[in-house]
Amino acid sequence: MHPSPCQQCGACCASFRVDFSVFELDEQGGPVPSGLAVDVNDTIARMRGTDHARPRCAALVGQIGTQVSCGIYEWRPNPCHELEAGSDACERARARHGLLPLAR
Repeated sequence: MHPSPCQQCGACCASFRVDFSVFELDEQGGPVPSGLAVDVNDTIARMRGTDHARPRCAALVGQIGTQVSCGIYEWRPNPCHELEAGSDACERARARHGLLPLAR
């Protein structure tokens, strides 16, 4: 079995702001560890590190383009579930980090 291209890439975790409902936070009964998020307003939270000028999610472990993993993979917020390998957003993130497009 081949590893997911995402486990070698990680570019999306270091390219986009990750906003999600505060109801996804563990303190609200959801799965996302509250310590890895900041409040945006009463209804929206954001993954720490994703709003920096050079974003990098606080849950990202490893070196982009080499080997990475998500430290909260099982508990990650919905936007992280929705981004698909090879999608337009994926390819934009890969380009930002000098990575070649995925073979489709």
